[in-house]
Amino acid sequence: MATIHPRPDTLAVGVLLAAVGGFLDAYTYVRHNVFANLQSGNVLLFCVEATARHWRRAVFLLVPIAAFTVGVLLVQVLGVARVVRLVRRPLRLVLTLQIAALSVIAALPPGVPEPATTVTVSFVAALQFATFTTLRDAPYTTLAESGNLQKALVAAHQWVASREAAAARRAGRYSLVVVGFVAGAAIGAVTTRLVGAPAVAVAAGLLAAVLLLEIRETRQLRRGPAPKPSPGPSRSGH
Repeated sequence: MATIHPRPDTLAVGVLLAAVGGFLDAYTYVRHNVFANLQSGNVLLFCVEATARHWRRAVFLLVPIAAFTVGVLLVQVLGVARVVRLVRRPLRLVLTLQIAALSVIAALPPGVPEPATTVTVSFVAALQFATFTTLRDAPYTTLAESGNLQKALVAAHQWVASREAAAARRAGRYSLVVVGFVAGAAIGAVTTRLVGAPAVAVAAGLLAAVLLLEIRETRQLRRGPAPKPSPGPSRSGH
């Protein structure tokens, strides 16, 4: 499978991205009473509306699903070897696209139709979902916390049963990601109620922090490990 982000995410990046996921879910729910991150709810509602012959509403629900699809496919295309040679830093491009898209939403005037927000957030969420998939040495998602919570509980049980240190570390990492999502959702709900559409600039700021962390990590990897200090001259007392 094509990938633009072969190295795993650090814990700091994972928590920040989870906060973005929680924020965007709260943002779209408070503003439009929908969840625009993952598309399970929209697929379900499409089936409900279509079977009730509410065709206009059913077609409307296909729009964010299509935006999510485009975002996932874009990440796959950017991971193709020929494209990577043209786009030298696809990961930075994806993060920049996310930041730019959310900044546009923050700057939109009042009264803009709902799809302008939900479709854009679905696209941004798809880019994030398809790009950031591994936390340290294990899979995770930054957009929905059921899987992360399940993995945290399983790792915690393994630690209690066997006192395995690696399981305790996994439980801690997954738990922090869940906390990040919850914190992002709480901040998103509060700020969206207070300031409305411009609140999404907070999520853009979090993604900017992720971009800076990724750039710093890349530079550190290119420099390589710091050289070990050479031993000083021996002191024999003469």
